[in-house]
Amino acid sequence: MDKVLRIFSREYVNINQAAILLGLFAFLSQVLGLFRDRSIAHFIGPGAELDIYYAAFRVPDLIFISIASLASITVLIPFLSQRLNKESGGMAEAKKLLSDIFTAFFLLITAVAGLSFFLMPYFTSIIAPGFSPEIQAKVVELSRIMLLSPILMGLSNLFGTVTQLFRKFFIYALSPIFYNLGIILGVIFLYPAFGIAGLALGVAAGAGMHFLIQFFASRLCGLAPGFSLSVNWAEVKAVALTSLPRTLGLAFNNIALIAIIALASFLAAGSISIFNLSLNLQSVPLNIIGISYAVAAFPTLAKAASERRMDDFKKHVRSTARQIIFWSIPITFIFIVLRAQIVRVILGTGSFSWENTRLVAASLAIFSVSVLAQAMVALFSRAYYAVGNTRRPLLINLISSLFIVFLAYALVQFYQAFAPFRYFIESLLKVENIPGTEILMLPLAYSVGTILNFVLYWFFVRRDFMRAESFIAKTFFQSLGASFFVGLTAYLSLNIFSPIFGTITFWGIFLQGLISGILGILAGGLVLHLLGSEELNLFLKSVKTNFWKSKAIPPLQEEL
Repeated sequence: MDKVLRIFSREYVNINQAAILLGLFAFLSQVLGLFRDRSIAHFIGPGAELDIYYAAFRVPDLIFISIASLASITVLIPFLSQRLNKESGGMAEAKKLLSDIFTAFFLLITAVAGLSFFLMPYFTSIIAPGFSPEIQAKVVELSRIMLLSPILMGLSNLFGTVTQLFRKFFIYALSPIFYNLGIILGVIFLYPAFGIAGLALGVAAGAGMHFLIQFFASRLCGLAPGFSLSVNWAEVKAVALTSLPRTLGLAFNNIALIAIIALASFLAAGSISIFNLSLNLQSVPLNIIGISYAVAAFPTLAKAASERRMDDFKKHVRSTARQIIFWSIPITFIFIVLRAQIVRVILGTGSFSWENTRLVAASLAIFSVSVLAQAMVALFSRAYYAVGNTRRPLLINLISSLFIVFLAYALVQFYQAFAPFRYFIESLLKVENIPGTEILMLPLAYSVGTILNFVLYWFFVRRDFMRAESFIAKTFFQSLGASFFVGLTAYLSLNIFSPIFGTITFWGIFLQGLISGILGILAGGLVLHLLGSEELNLFLKSVKTNFWKSKAIPPLQEEL
């Protein structure tokens, strides 16, 4: 196992190349994730049973976010970087700190998971108050199985701190692939044998594989944590106090999702499934683009901040933000125009009906509007964590999360009470005469709240780091202009190819969507080339570089 991992544990210093590498693996992981959702749609389909599965995630996810983020990568890396920068004894100090954190974290998360096991019936009545007692009992059963997931995933993220710290992005990106693989195996093999509980077992198996990858990888770096018999509780407390605002901020976001699921439990059966399936689909471009660039940039941002090189810090924030904008806006247009083809190709099988397709496609279009905002939030929050400022993200996340909860409730009530608004939304998104369209108000509230989150971050980042300079305007308008031609070309191509390929068979829908998407991308690329896009040239330069074999690559600031 060690020999295999060593092959994939090269170091990547250049942010753009590291982001491309992470994006490639994120793409593979998302392909498996889409296959996972397709398997779920085929065997189960949106309905009460799938609602149980998605509702059961909420408590384990909240535990993972609330506890694991106390020892998260974004908080630990600055602490470890400061110790490793010392001329002597830095490695030993870093390993001692990591082992102390590991010991305290393991004791805490196992205790919380054990307590939650017994309190799960109470939690479920809060998460899914609209479910019947029989359905709530099934949620309790699945949630208890899934409690293994936050323990294993939390430990995996702790070990993953080491692989990110040493920029072993190749091996770091493998874990999500194996996580999705575990869930797929659960759907295909365990669900037929154990019913809906088989899905929960698959989640636990995927989390176990996620952990094992990071465990062996951290050993190769020589900084793998272990149990400490003499914990320095003062240092553990310092890390926890630094992490607390970030933990609360992430918890607020998860609580907002819990509130949305609670609202959806009162709506038509399958509403929770519709929301989660469309949320997973919009996560594909978000993870491939936004999260990949944010993850690749964070170690460099943390190192620049720890060494007081704030000019380099700002350069990395600017360049990474421009790359995220460059990719996110065209993808948003493609997802909106090709939403029906995307949903039908990925989920349109077995128990997944045409009405399900239309609802998920409409929800996906609403989610896609906020992809850029979500990606920029991922970068800007890491910029604050890199400089040790966790209070600013806490305040911003609190405001946006409260706004999402309030807006979700208000929109559902308004949608049900005011018929003209309902008719407008149904006509705009082409979901007329389909029951359960009120579910679309939940992704709308989430997207609007996320955009507010980005606007607040944008205001404070400019004030705190950039001295009010406008550092993304040129890239934004170039990408927006090119994206208009991306969407227009894709839309016109659909009208041309739909009669040729038909709209009934899988291959007909797949080919018309694929060709239309490619033509749209080519049109956008041509426009960007004519506009002299710096981001396009930088991407082409990074692709041409043989980064698969290179270990020592000049940092981005030297290239600039």
